Amino acid sequence: MVIAIFTESIDVMEKLITAFPQNITDALNIAANIKLQPSKQRIENVVICGMGGSGIGGKLVGQWIQAECPVPVFSFQDYHLPAFVGPQTLVIGSSYSGNTEETLIAVEEAHERGAHIVAICSGGQIQEFCAAHNYDCIVVPGGNPPRTAVGFSIVQLTAIFVQLGLASADRMTEIESGRKLILSELDAIHTEAKKIAAFLQGKVPAIYAGANYEAVAVRAKQQFNENSKELCWQHVIPEMNHNELVGWGGGDDRFAALFLQTGDLTPRNQRRFDISVELVSAKTKQIHISHAKGSNQIERSLYLIHLVDWASLYLSDLKHGDPMEIRVIDYLKDELSKL
Repeated sequence: MVIAIFTESIDVMEKLITAFPQNITDALNIAANIKLQPSKQRIENVVICGMGGSGIGGKLVGQWIQAECPVPVFSFQDYHLPAFVGPQTLVIGSSYSGNTEETLIAVEEAHERGAHIVAICSGGQIQEFCAAHNYDCIVVPGGNPPRTAVGFSIVQLTAIFVQLGLASADRMTEIESGRKLILSELDAIHTEAKKIAAFLQGKVPAIYAGANYEAVAVRAKQQFNENSKELCWQHVIPEMNHNELVGWGGGDDRFAALFLQTGDLTPRNQRRFDISVELVSAKTKQIHISHAKGSNQIERSLYLIHLVDWASLYLSDLKHGDPMEIRVIDYLKDELSKL
């Protein structure tokens, strides 16, 4: 009976991960039909509020546009906004359910401070709040775990930056080309994902990437946490060279280092990457390097996201786990509701 439940959950998550490219197509169609209100004041900074599967899109898009966006972009995961938020701030509330309490409170606070607000959700209290106060709210299809809706959030977030003149429309084109890349590389993605899952089985994963792909590494950690029920951590090069590399002095074969090689690191960071692999290899035999495919950062990011999504599911299957189960989060929400 238990095995049957796990098998059913595996099948459901398999369908949701398979839908990632189609989600991007659907999201692009939604984005093509939105018309945002212009900000009443010049935007001087952007704060993207979102938690977990709803928040990771903000981290990803923030990194994708950081080389061209003329204002600072902050990814925010808490209740109360930084002091600088005011009338010249664009606050984007990203909550898949529309009921995430941290995000809802932050958006309400942004309203009190006179910020320009745009929301992304599938309904819920945030949609009601935006309707009541005449804020733009982009509604996406709901009903699934937030972590499986990242295709919707990254497209809508990118579209917001493009429409408000903070990013080039080329980013939307790159998302579409990334979708096509995934579809053309599905066999390679599944083969590599199964290798990653077998490599990580029974070990504690440590995920490393270049600094420009920190959000991808965070997404990978989140997927192994939720889908695989696996504790793990992530870090980036070059920062890990100044602290965590020393920590590997206590490393052993319990730990498995997964390096995400993107092929676009600066020469000095690529050398740091290679030396880091060499030094970690002296402390554990468990080393695996996965190579991204793609001709730009967005394509490589989408490739790695889809790769790790599958790897997390395959690892769950190897562990006879339930990728859909999140009882501890449900318990936490129930306890908070009593306050």
